[in-house]
Amino acid sequence: MYKHRVGTVLAAVGTPLTLVGALMYVLPGPGLPVLVIGMALLITGLVMAATGHR
Repeated sequence: MYKHRVGTVLAAVGTPLTLVGALMYVLPGPGLPVLVIGMALLITGLVMAATGHR
């Protein structure tokens, strides 16, 4: 259950970071690093949530 919960939290944090990074890619700001970090957190969280035992 622990992996499932951590994965859910990572996916919940990664989703807005990915969206903000995509917005900052076209608006002023460090878009690419934020986008990459958000995507990494989102993918890791989804994989952990999908493979975690309930």
